[in-house]
Amino acid sequence: MNLPKELRYTEEHEWIEKLDGNKVRIGITDHAQSELGDIVFVELPEADAEVTANEPFGSVESVKTVSELYSPVSGKVLEVNAELEESPENVNDSPYGEGWMIVVEMSDPAQYDQLLSAEEYEKSVNS
Repeated sequence: MNLPKELRYTEEHEWIEKLDGNKVRIGITDHAQSELGDIVFVELPEADAEVTANEPFGSVESVKTVSELYSPVSGKVLEVNAELEESPENVNDSPYGEGWMIVVEMSDPAQYDQLLSAEEYEKSVNS
């Protein structure tokens, strides 16, 4: 399982990367994409939408199922990965790279510190 140490994680299998200031990039983990199988559609919010920690912000559809995406933090969506509309397979091919989903400006940066480390996430997946 590929788990970059510099990222934080959620029990719902999202990852979050700290960018400049209060900005973060969000996607789903390598474990999540492998469990889902081939992703065929990604539904994401519009830019300027508000997201709430632990609430759904979109969904991914694979050949097996549809799964909701949960925001690790609350804030405003600054950027949406429009590439995923044409190339949803990027989530499978590069979950931590080209498969990122949204960039959010956090309204409460303390929420970031409450997320799981790579080691904690790995334990939750394996338990």
